[in-house]
Amino acid sequence: MSDMNSPVTLSASTRVDPPMAADERTMLLSWLDWHRSTVRVKCAGLAPELSSATPLPASPLMSIGAIVSHLRWVEGFWFEVVLLNQPHPAPYSAAEPDGEFRAGLHRPLTELLDEYDAQCARSREITARLELGSSARAITDQRGRTTLRWVLVHMIEETARHNGHLDVLRELADGTTGE
Repeated sequence: MSDMNSPVTLSASTRVDPPMAADERTMLLSWLDWHRSTVRVKCAGLAPELSSATPLPASPLMSIGAIVSHLRWVEGFWFEVVLLNQPHPAPYSAAEPDGEFRAGLHRPLTELLDEYDAQCARSREITARLELGSSARAITDQRGRTTLRWVLVHMIEETARHNGHLDVLRELADGTTGE
């Protein structure tokens, strides 16, 4: 159980800059891991009570905790559901499309980050067993069957986009900028 009164700390792993030159697989995995690590960097030192703040009136579910929750479930969806066609007990559905955001609104950020780290570790294990051109076992709605390569590129852009949201929310929460 996490101490809800302690600020978030960085995990044992540190953010490693991606190489300037590498093969395609190394480059994709390095950039994705850099963006995954950046999530924790954006949350480091945040007072626990600030992780559930929703300062954007037009986005009442947009909190730091909600974004971390969303990223955890997006990882699970693409790597487990789409690539492996496994069942996934996500907190969202057609009736509750924003359930993963709601699930993260009032939970301790340290728990959400630990769950995100665990999901990323599962995603890495899945990725290690597949070739970049491996076809997904599940067929997505309109797009048809995708590949691991597409999923990795998508997860880089998804995680990077939400790191931008974390930048804004963190600055609004306590004035912390950059990194």
